[in-house]
Amino acid sequence: MTRRKAKAAKQEIIFTGFGGQGIILAGRILGQAAVIGDHRESTLVQAYGPEARGGACSAQVTIADQPIHYPYVRRPDVLVCMSQGGFDKFIGQMKEGGTLLIDQDLVQPRGFGGQFFSIPSTRIAEELGRKMMANIIMLGFFTAITGAVSVDAARDAVSDSVPKGTEEMNGTAFNKGWDYGLAVLKGREKKATGKAGA
Repeated sequence: MTRRKAKAAKQEIIFTGFGGQGIILAGRILGQAAVIGDHRESTLVQAYGPEARGGACSAQVTIADQPIHYPYVRRPDVLVCMSQGGFDKFIGQMKEGGTLLIDQDLVQPRGFGGQFFSIPSTRIAEELGRKMMANIIMLGFFTAITGAVSVDAARDAVSDSVPKGTEEMNGTAFNKGWDYGLAVLKGREKKATGKAGA
């Protein structure tokens, strides 16, 4: 159901969280996947709060088929929140009918009446033994849910962007998020089919 958005000529995306979660890196990987892997246009605008680690930060990514003349995201089609502060700050800007993705242990989507997708990305990262990989898990989840970039392009960009020697571990993290996203979509499809058949 959200896959139709993959065909959009232009998508505006915001990843938000706090410093130390790898939010900017996730944005950079996404942009790289779009440009190098999928041969599209992409821009990245990053913003940090007053203090880097622990402060609010965001990565604004635009992906398009045509040259992008304005890199700032005003009305995100997709909002990815890995902190409550990020959700509170950006939820009012999200495009009507946009896609919201959250880390379910860190964000309560209070007051949001729309449909959203959640994953315990930080918890999964902790189970893998590396809390720092929550951003890569979220990126895998994002790729499965939105189809904004191809999975092969995203995997290659992850491998090229993470510290040497951690490629395999980060690849595993990405796949965990991807698989979780596919399972969520499948579950929703089943539910929708069940309702239609009722």
